[in-house]
Amino acid sequence: MCPYRFIIKGCASNTYLIPNGSDGNLDREPLFSLADQLMQNFRIYGKPPFAVAAVHGGPGAAGEMEPVARHLALEFGVLEPLQTATTLNGQVEELEAVLRENADPPITLIGFSWGAWLSYIVTARNQTLVKKLILVGSGPYEQHYVNRITETRMSRLTQNEQIEYHSIIQNLGIPNAVGKAEKFARLGRLATKTDSFDPIEVEYTKPESNKSSSSVVNPFHAVLKEAQEMRKSGVLLSLADQIQCPVIALHGDFDPHPAEGVRESLSGKLEDFCFIMLKKCGHKPWIERQAQEDFFTILRGELHAP
Repeated sequence: MCPYRFIIKGCASNTYLIPNGSDGNLDREPLFSLADQLMQNFRIYGKPPFAVAAVHGGPGAAGEMEPVARHLALEFGVLEPLQTATTLNGQVEELEAVLRENADPPITLIGFSWGAWLSYIVTARNQTLVKKLILVGSGPYEQHYVNRITETRMSRLTQNEQIEYHSIIQNLGIPNAVGKAEKFARLGRLATKTDSFDPIEVEYTKPESNKSSSSVVNPFHAVLKEAQEMRKSGVLLSLADQIQCPVIALHGDFDPHPAEGVRESLSGKLEDFCFIMLKKCGHKPWIERQAQEDFFTILRGELHAP
């Protein structure tokens, strides 16, 4: 059994092997590169069948899963859905449509952060569309874990950085405030400190719609608010009752989102659930110097498993 694997219930496999020729190096060119034609709300990697989808977080962080999709395209056909809808139901229906029209079901859904929740909701609504769900860096599924996220983040900043962090958050909520773009960039640097263990630079291509927008106002804010209300009311966790396929959760031990909010909450609801703790790893495993190899080894193992 892999030392980083923590089994809650039945798992597809207890052993992960790095396939010949795959060394976990993100800088390596994939066998099949990004398709020349970029679709409005999805991108494709590799060759058919397209039975894997990598779903980004945010909401609104379209393109961030490109490094994951490119790496997996060494061996699998991968879709990268790009969320454009500005309501929760709109994003759910958009993802369902992209998968039904362009993937080869049943598929494996890999959702990161907000994308983990979105993939979880879509899986609950579609018993035959998804054969396996992989949650990466998921937020907690119950309200009583939420305060620990901010507490953990603040504990990793100096007192001056904490003051600056809260000041930026307040400033971003003021319409037409001066210097929003610079403050937003600074917030990103502070978030890297709070959410990452030993990060490396990993580039990705943003969709054209994201590149052309100079606004720092997140048009997808309402989507997250809707989902947070689902968590607060208990509806989010109750969706687990409708999920029949295997679910695997990968979580960094340095991720400020409490692991218990995923492990404890879902283990009591899902019949086939695995929780895997990645050592020396923050919120985004593929940018972690000391965890990315384990992360990709686990993903490939799950994608090869039945």
